[in-house]
Amino acid sequence: MDDLVVERVGRGPAVMLVHGGAGPRTTWAGLEALAERWTVLSVYRRGFEPSPPVCERHDFEVDAEDLAALFRAHRPHVVAHSYGTLGTLLAAARDPASVRSLTIIEPPLYFVAPDDPDVVRLRGIGDAVLTDGLAAEPDSLREFLTLAGSPGIGPGPLPEPVRAAVRRAQYARLPGEIRIDLEILRASGIPALVVSGAHTAGLERICDGLAAALGAERLIAPGAGHFVAAAPGFTERLERFLTAVPDTSQ
Repeated sequence: MDDLVVERVGRGPAVMLVHGGAGPRTTWAGLEALAERWTVLSVYRRGFEPSPPVCERHDFEVDAEDLAALFRAHRPHVVAHSYGTLGTLLAAARDPASVRSLTIIEPPLYFVAPDDPDVVRLRGIGDAVLTDGLAAEPDSLREFLTLAGSPGIGPGPLPEPVRAAVRRAQYARLPGEIRIDLEILRASGIPALVVSGAHTAGLERICDGLAAALGAERLIAPGAGHFVAAAPGFTERLERFLTAVPDTSQ
């Protein structure tokens, strides 16, 4: 079996959720009410059970190929988070007609603000953890895990679920390697919303830069750290954005 697993709940227009380094249940906690008015399609990226394992490492190019098939099949509104935004944006740029809208949450798109010192520092910490895993410099590792929303990051040994997540992410293709023609997305007219959680300066600068490049709406939703879907009022704000997207299905 080589197809991704997609959980389906609710009724209405399709909204596809693409998680990042944490699984769907953690990433999308807080969006349960969305299923009252929308068909929510929650993707399990390759390497996250019950979807197939990765061949060698997590790779946004492989994600893009996987997601492109799902986008063509459903033409959904897409809500993507963290590392999952990379494959999402690649797939959408290659076939803009395959998606109805894009909601991009805290993407590691360093190239949109390459000289910003906060972005440079964020990239350095993230690259070190993806490269060295649990052997990364301890303070940098804990800082990265904290900004990534991992639980139980205090003094003493890291919880085993956190250690397992670091091992799973290690050797992933580095986000800094990606290049996306954002002008294609802007010119296509895909409605876009770029969202951050007001907890890390580098991610705020990235989201500002991406929103400017796409001509997107910009939303700051504090209160839940990196897992912005759980922020107070986020579901309502997301629904307002989705509902405003013109229906071009006819």
